[in-house]
Amino acid sequence: MCILAFAKNVLPDYPLILIGNRDEFYHRPTKEAHWWENGILAGRDLEAGGTWLGLHKNGRFSTLTNYRDIAGIKSSAESRGELPVNFLLGDHALDSYASEIAGKAPNYNGFNLLTWEKGKMLHFSNYENTINSVKDGIHVLSNALLDSSWYKSDKLKADFSALIAENVTNPESFFDLLIDESKSPDELLPKTGLPYAKEKQLSAICIRTPDYGTCCSTIVMINHQNEVTFIERLYPVGKRESKTKTFHCNFES
Repeated sequence: MCILAFAKNVLPDYPLILIGNRDEFYHRPTKEAHWWENGILAGRDLEAGGTWLGLHKNGRFSTLTNYRDIAGIKSSAESRGELPVNFLLGDHALDSYASEIAGKAPNYNGFNLLTWEKGKMLHFSNYENTINSVKDGIHVLSNALLDSSWYKSDKLKADFSALIAENVTNPESFFDLLIDESKSPDELLPKTGLPYAKEKQLSAICIRTPDYGTCCSTIVMINHQNEVTFIERLYPVGKRESKTKTFHCNFES
């Protein structure tokens, strides 16, 4: 993912509601969300084999964002998409998995990883090298550290918080937030090593450029009965019409 917001233990019926966008180069081969043969529900990066967001029937959920540092990109880095997959398929406790990742964090380009199991959530970034227990509340994550103040992150957090405060759980209301194309004022643009024009383009919640942009939006809702609603809305390249896929499943107790 490239931007996401989530409410952890805020609404009485849902321990977790998470919404987010995946931005990518349109030419990168990708398979839409589907059940993998090993019990994972996720989209799949067909170039490297990993994912950006997924869950497993065993009760685990994980998602990933890139940490944007253009000058620090390593061409020989391992694929970050394997990090959620390895967590979903593994039997490590959250803390021990995060510790394992911390030990090999330099092998990857910048990332933020969120892992969830049985109501507990951890955040780890190899730009901070700290395993953080995510507190209850509303959080936002883009291409900097958790809850960093970027224009689009602040806007999504404020708009999402307003819906949550009204006890709104209608997915269409969440999708409306994720197609916001408004860009940051110049004085609030982050400085991540990109040229001004590109930094401006990427400052929107929903990105639209000729070769790169928001490819899909995803909503994940987990209730206290371990019932999961997973909704992916795809934005085909060159078209304004979207395609929506909805999955319902139960986590194993």
